[in-house]
Amino acid sequence: MEVVDILKKYSKSIDEEIKNSLISVDPDELQKSTLHLIEAGGKKIRPSLVVLSSEAVGGHAEEALKTAAAVELIHTFSLIHDDIMDKDDKRRGRPSVHVMWGEPMAILAGDTLFSKAFETVLQTEVDGVSYQRVIEALKTVVDSCIKICEGQASDMCFEGNFDVSEDEYTNMIYKKTGALISAATRSGAIIGGGSPDQVDTLTEYGRLIGLAFQIQDDYLDVISDEENLGKPVGSDIIEGKMTLLVVHALSNASNEDKEELVSILKAEEDTNVARAMELFEKYGSIKYTHDIALEHVKNAKKILETLEESEATIALAKIADYVLQRNK
Repeated sequence: MEVVDILKKYSKSIDEEIKNSLISVDPDELQKSTLHLIEAGGKKIRPSLVVLSSEAVGGHAEEALKTAAAVELIHTFSLIHDDIMDKDDKRRGRPSVHVMWGEPMAILAGDTLFSKAFETVLQTEVDGVSYQRVIEALKTVVDSCIKICEGQASDMCFEGNFDVSEDEYTNMIYKKTGALISAATRSGAIIGGGSPDQVDTLTEYGRLIGLAFQIQDDYLDVISDEENLGKPVGSDIIEGKMTLLVVHALSNASNEDKEELVSILKAEEDTNVARAMELFEKYGSIKYTHDIALEHVKNAKKILETLEESEATIALAKIADYVLQRNK
């Protein structure tokens, strides 16, 4: 089964749970704004990971659907708030929520999705899951929300700071991107009744593919083309972002090249993209970035081997590979 089919397998059921959660939202404009990005689609990687992780430890898909929906609600909340902070006008081929409804309503839409996520996890008990498992899954989801905020704040604090270490960068992307993916796999394993070792295994698998996901984004920014990427190639350079390529290049460059790269990042102009890429090539930063993402995926797949092989673990391994195969 291809990854696209794996992700489609439960997407309809997950969408139904999401819509059931949001159907009571009032007034209509708030409900429409909460549903806007959800109705635009999306790959549903995170909620699919919840269900697959539950199945990987012997759980039933149906029991994990509400937690899966909750994870997607949190992801959508973070996208709405990201678009406000980054002043991005488009998301998933549609105008951003703040463009359609204004910033105040967009903030409320994000807050509503955030709150509904917790309510949705708690409702898992009606599907026959023990209250203890539900609470443990809820703790996992709550912790990921805190980490997302910490990661976003760290990312903002990195702006204009060109002395960020690789460890600091890795911690930031884990919190900003990896934490919710890791929470998806961990909460799924908890809901599925996994042993402590199984829960830890799937937590680590999620952490590793979460890191690889963001590092691959850094890599795609310089090697992809605009049509596939959906934004100008080198946009991270133009925006002066601290990516793994930048962190690696700055830590290995000569003083002269370091000064030049810093000036390019400070200038925030598209005319300097080609030169920045030359410097990345000179210090092996593009290959290094790809190799690190590859290593994380390799380790994620290796850790899955400690679980009994099943359709679910095979699907999880394919999703790990997909993290590197995607082009946007």
